Amino acid sequence: MKEVISTKEATAPIGPFSQAIRIPGLVFVSGQVASHPVTGALVGETTAEQTEQTLRNVEAVLRAAGTTLDRVVKASVFLQDLNDFAAMNEVYGRFFASAHPARTTVQVARLPGDARVEIDVIALA
Repeated sequence: MKEVISTKEATAPIGPFSQAIRIPGLVFVSGQVASHPVTGALVGETTAEQTEQTLRNVEAVLRAAGTTLDRVVKASVFLQDLNDFAAMNEVYGRFFASAHPARTTVQVARLPGDARVEIDVIALA
């Protein structure tokens, strides 16, 4: 009952994983960074700019799975520098304007492609 979700509207996985997996009732979106869907190059230099593209990628994968950001119940945010929390949070707040999902935010040593932010989500299908 597990379905692989894939879309060209978000960056293709760089390893042996799916952009998302849908099971009855839930969608699990793998970590997304600010990669351009076509070129794979990072979009933006600041954490705010990269958060914007990262959430566009998350949104595209959710759309391919037949759901939306409004149905996200849990998000995990990985920041290269926790001092960028406010910049990330401002952009994040525009994408999740109401009924904010539960969220964890942590600082990590390094992210794929030296991205400044990575986000994964779990949403209702």
